Amino acid sequence: MTRDPLPAAVGLSHLAVYGSEAPDGELGGSPHVHLACTEAYVVQAGHGRVQTLGPEGFRELPLERFDVVWFTPGVIHRLVNDGDLEILVVMQNDGLPEAGDAVLTFPPEVLADPDAYAAAAALASPEAVYASDEQAAQARRDLAVRGFELLRAGGPDALTAFYAAALALVADRLPEWEQRWRAGPLAAAERTGELLAALRAGDTGRLGEARVRHARPAAPRRLGMCGRLATIDPAGGST
Repeated sequence: MTRDPLPAAVGLSHLAVYGSEAPDGELGGSPHVHLACTEAYVVQAGHGRVQTLGPEGFRELPLERFDVVWFTPGVIHRLVNDGDLEILVVMQNDGLPEAGDAVLTFPPEVLADPDAYAAAAALASPEAVYASDEQAAQARRDLAVRGFELLRAGGPDALTAFYAAALALVADRLPEWEQRWRAGPLAAAERTGELLAALRAGDTGRLGEARVRHARPAAPRRLGMCGRLATIDPAGGST
């Protein structure tokens, strides 16, 4: 079946945020950053908070049902679950986060060692954002929270050093990311340009290729950075 991406080739997933307690007493997920993707949260149920850290400093925003919050690449973010928090995650550049565009806020000595980072991340195979079991997911979250606390206390210099360490960890993946972007989001935008050109020429032939797609969140849920994650894959949808 031909792949028909979601609008703008975004990624969608449903997230049930972790309810286990981190070292600082908060319940929730792992602080992390995306280097190339803007991410949005659409609250579906429950309530909580999102903590962010970036050039504007530390912020904490309340999350209630139907709230929408989004952040651009470079904003470290952490979900806090104050009561059965469930979120629809809208991710720019479908496929890039799963290809490694997510760096956890581990302490500096872990970030500086690629092998130590990979071991601490406890990633399942293939390399992705999914942990292998509950214990691994919680250990990963707890280590990221400790690093997040150091970043909050360290100010702008600590954030700059974190960005440099994050880039060093993913630098060898950048060519693959560019290929995914060209084949996905860029190709989707170019198809819109082709359609507009055809319409300007009075050609409606492409509209004869129209189709409907339907997809459901994948099961079983997987252990993501922030909670139990169910992805919505257009390639697996039906007409």
